[in-house]
Amino acid sequence: MSAESNAMNTSPSTAPTSQKQSAFIASLKSNGELIAAIISGIIILTAWLTEGILSEPVSVGLYISAFIIGGFAKAKEGIEETIEDKDLNVEMLMIFAAIGSASIGYWTEGAILIFIFAMSGALETYTMNKSQREISSLMDLQPEEALRVHNGKTELVHVSELTIGDHILVKAGERVPSDGEIIKGNTSLDEAAITGESVPVSKEIGAEVFAGTVNINGSITVKITKRSNETLFQKIIQLVQSAQSEKSPSQLFIERFEGTYVKVVLVAVALMMFIPHFAFGWSWQDTIYRAMILLVVASPCALVASIMPATLSAISNGARNGILFKGGVHLENLSHLQAIAFDKTGTLTNGKPIVTDAYFRSDDENLLTVFTSIERESNHPLAQAIVKYGEANNAIEHLDVLNMKDVSGNGVTASVYNKEWKIGKAAFVGEEEAFSFHNGIAEQLANEGKTLTFIADENGIAGLIALKDTIRKDTKRAIQTLRRNGIYTVMLTGDHETTAKAIAKECGIDNYVAECLPEDKVEQVKLLRQSFENVAMVGDGINDAPALATANVGIAMGEGTDVALETADVVLMKNDLPKISNALSLSTKMNRIVKQNVIFSILVIMLLIISNFLQFLNLPLGVVGHEGSTILVILNGLRLLRS
Repeated sequence: MSAESNAMNTSPSTAPTSQKQSAFIASLKSNGELIAAIISGIIILTAWLTEGILSEPVSVGLYISAFIIGGFAKAKEGIEETIEDKDLNVEMLMIFAAIGSASIGYWTEGAILIFIFAMSGALETYTMNKSQREISSLMDLQPEEALRVHNGKTELVHVSELTIGDHILVKAGERVPSDGEIIKGNTSLDEAAITGESVPVSKEIGAEVFAGTVNINGSITVKITKRSNETLFQKIIQLVQSAQSEKSPSQLFIERFEGTYVKVVLVAVALMMFIPHFAFGWSWQDTIYRAMILLVVASPCALVASIMPATLSAISNGARNGILFKGGVHLENLSHLQAIAFDKTGTLTNGKPIVTDAYFRSDDENLLTVFTSIERESNHPLAQAIVKYGEANNAIEHLDVLNMKDVSGNGVTASVYNKEWKIGKAAFVGEEEAFSFHNGIAEQLANEGKTLTFIADENGIAGLIALKDTIRKDTKRAIQTLRRNGIYTVMLTGDHETTAKAIAKECGIDNYVAECLPEDKVEQVKLLRQSFENVAMVGDGINDAPALATANVGIAMGEGTDVALETADVVLMKNDLPKISNALSLSTKMNRIVKQNVIFSILVIMLLIISNFLQFLNLPLGVVGHEGSTILVILNGLRLLRS
């Protein structure tokens, strides 16, 4: 009993201690480079302040310890990469520079070089860790447990145990554990984790909810529609992780350039150690001193650090704001776009037709009820829209529908009130009579891009309902912004000419191509690429996937099909079209910062090399100028973390 009692008594107190220890160890691992750099700096400062007090061997010992503590991480990284790639790198160049400075008696300068190099390395590591922490914080947003409802009882289960069709209870203030559909209750959800938008979204029965979003003010019962590892939230995490590992063309070029440049610098330093002595009469001390300064200032540290921190910061920024990039290459390419092709249904439009107009014979007030009752027997999207319209206009009576038959591609026939009815296209019910019905209103509605559905009995045309797939509320704003930026816009749709023309005009699109099959969309994107250097395709469906793959940049809507999401290079969460402009702006800003960094770092290197050759520059200033520029370009890249 005493043993058990002791165990019970100690476990609560030891648990927090263990957690603190784990947190402390994790902090040491993530900030190890920074801690080592700071310790190195303290040792250097101590050695410098006590230079006249301590004996020379003690001072040298302090500097050597500063070299080892501050330079270990970068030296290890440089040696491992050199062995693996069989090529020299910047880290090795800095090691040589520090050793070279010490070898000619400049211990302080060599140690400062190591210290600042370690600080810049720690800053770059911070950028990468910051990106990783954002992924970790994203992962933390998805609950690990859920309240499953079964036979009126609730049980707490791990989200991995949830299957499609399960019902879960989500209380006010809780996060949604998995993607699903509300089957009971209504509430407001904070979807900032998915869309980046802070304004809560109202949700009612039938609305879709996503894992990681917060239920604000009401309990809801949700029917699971996706497994926990297939949720939209998990896709976001996977996409951002893959983006961080993929390098941009600029980064790849710098990395290829780095090895050659390091060799050129080493050859130049070797020549600098002899030629000025014989050619210009410099003393051996001056010659070797200038060679060591050249070794320091010619190192391309700032150039190498110009791109990766900026790219990682921009990718993290995009992920926080509902724009997912699958790699730095796509982020870099976006700002160069000259044309964008859009799918219509589900991209420019809501993808759900609604009834806009209804006309019936004046001799029968019950026609809408007949229309609605017959369409209830169909699962066609147009039929569902008509049923929704009918029920909203009090056509709620369920009439007996007999002998329902589907006439493929034309419509349906059915018997109601012992009378035969036809519902469908004009050609199916009688084209001439259909277009003369109600003073020829059908032609006007068709010219507006609306889809027409007629109902007829033995007495002729009894009614006409017009439907239209409405454009998204933010479509016009998105298109206008793109056009102001000089980007050519075109709509690719499978709809017929009249509908396509009307939708394109309403959206403000530059051009449109109607009656496109998937292969036609691919062909149109290829034609655009012949006229424009960089072309994007925006879509959401399976039929858009080939065109998304053909474009320079494929952009998928976040609520689109899995195939579209996997094929695309960029994903816009929640089908938010104005995010395209945000993505272009982020890409432009990143490319501008990268360009600033590259130009600045090259100019600094050139200025330091020339100043050294003209003997204006001493080693301490060379160290500060070179390593200071590296820190500045990293800090400049970190600006992209700000929203």
